[in-house]
Amino acid sequence: MTKISIVLAVLISFVISAAAGPVIIPILRKLKVGQTVRDDGPQTHLKKNGTPTMGGIIFLLAVLITSLIYAPHYPKVIPILFMTVGFGIVGFLDDFIKVVLHRSEGLTPAQKMAGQLVVTAVFAYYMVNISDVGLTMLVPFFPEISINLGWLSIPLLFFVVIGTVNGTNFTDGLDGLAASVTVMVAVFFSVVAIGTDAGIAPVTLAVAGGLMGFLLFNVYPASVFMGDTGSLALGGFVAATAYMMNMPLFILLVGFIYLVEVLSVIIQVTYFKATHGKRFFKMAPIHHHFEKCGWSETRVVAVFSIITALCCLVAFAAV
Repeated sequence: MTKISIVLAVLISFVISAAAGPVIIPILRKLKVGQTVRDDGPQTHLKKNGTPTMGGIIFLLAVLITSLIYAPHYPKVIPILFMTVGFGIVGFLDDFIKVVLHRSEGLTPAQKMAGQLVVTAVFAYYMVNISDVGLTMLVPFFPEISINLGWLSIPLLFFVVIGTVNGTNFTDGLDGLAASVTVMVAVFFSVVAIGTDAGIAPVTLAVAGGLMGFLLFNVYPASVFMGDTGSLALGGFVAATAYMMNMPLFILLVGFIYLVEVLSVIIQVTYFKATHGKRFFKMAPIHHHFEKCGWSETRVVAVFSIITALCCLVAFAAV
């Protein structure tokens, strides 16, 4: 990509996202798609009751339009776009059922998992039977080494994708947190994609630009939340991008916060059951634990974003 096309990809997505916010947010308010905040969470969150959710539509629209502009010359953006939008649709259905149809559970866990598995299965089929990328994995810090696990690569792909998607979902719990962390990850993949001429930079740049536009409305105090519509879409984006670059192992580095968020929930649930009611953390996911320890919401977001930026620098050195 030329410097101009790189800048344009970011700017187009940013402008669309920034322009869509003032249009979509009032519509969400009219539909009364307000978030219901947990009573057992930090008390400072209670004032967020009624804040519109499903705001992921804002940056998804920006990413979709921008990527399709570039798609005729960069066809490899399509599978990443499919995963991003596909998981976004699963999240949208969950949000829609919860906040529009007023069924508190949304999709049942089985329905939600089924949707995720279907989207992942289509991507896996593409990677194995259509793509020339393959499922070989680059090893961080050892660029001359690559791993191919044969048939085990398929179940591993499902594990990585579903794990990453749910990691981003858990990370979306504070104003601007998931968006801020994922901007860093998108920039990392953009730099590597441009440097290696991987052919996917337009979509990674579009996600970076779209999220920056979305953050205009999502930073504290947020006027809109991304909801599952946005958080699941971001997980699909991260996992698909990593696989299209043979870099799923790098998710452990750039997606460190996602990993910690998931592990904190697993540890909390396991410990709670094993000790018959005791808690390992004050609250899970772990960003709420730090809030319960007295950290402000903005401090948690800043620290987690800084950690992600540092992890991305380490990952860049490991390429």
